[in-house]
Amino acid sequence: MKKTNTQKSPALIIGLFLIAILLLLVGTVGYARAALTIRSEEYSSRVEMKDIGVTLVENGTPVASRDYASAQDGSWTGNVEGTLCAGLVPEGEDFEIGRKYDEVLTVRNSGTINEYVRVQIFRYWEDKNGKKQPELDPGLIDLHFTTAGGWLADPDNNSTTSERNVFYYTSILPAGEETAPLTDTLKINEMIATKVTETTVSKEGKYTVIHTTYDYDGTRFVIEAKVDAVQTHNAADAILSAWGRHVTVDGSGNITSLR
Repeated sequence: MKKTNTQKSPALIIGLFLIAILLLLVGTVGYARAALTIRSEEYSSRVEMKDIGVTLVENGTPVASRDYASAQDGSWTGNVEGTLCAGLVPEGEDFEIGRKYDEVLTVRNSGTINEYVRVQIFRYWEDKNGKKQPELDPGLIDLHFTTAGGWLADPDNNSTTSERNVFYYTSILPAGEETAPLTDTLKINEMIATKVTETTVSKEGKYTVIHTTYDYDGTRFVIEAKVDAVQTHNAADAILSAWGRHVTVDGSGNITSLR
């Protein structure tokens, strides 16, 4: 079983979770003896589906979730959408560059089965029209990761200056329980005020005019969080299939290494 959840922010945005569940198919078996074929009686079989679900929690408050329930029409239930960092700035105050704000992100298992969890964080800049600005530095969006709480950083996606960072929770997350925090604070680095572009214009050789433009003027920062969960049954194979990572799992179900 697998489940995915994505979230974005305003200067921040949040997406949704996607989950895929494997269904059991029941078929008939035929036996042939000489020219005679014998079929079994037709019996209907009802398979009880256990639910897999994830909820992204920000500063103690659930902001988005997706849970799978075995509705007869195959529809998703328990889908809640939200926005990251909506309450980041205290009411009546303006956002301050260089100030650290509380931004504690955790994941709650809102399903009914135990699961493994992965979180992908995306950081980038947009202009006022919502167009991504890939030339601007995602590292200046300083979302502080606290990996000491049982999170394992993907070695191929763990740069402080990259747009995408990936983390795996190394322990099994029991139904109804919550991970240790993945992040604790967020700030926009003061260095954005020093990022300028100068354009020199010569007026017919008489004098020179230098235009200075702040690279981050009029931009907004965006943070997205995408949460995936997979079943604990056949853990190594399930994780390889869902996330493309070879993992080593100890006798207690803890992920001890990945590649």
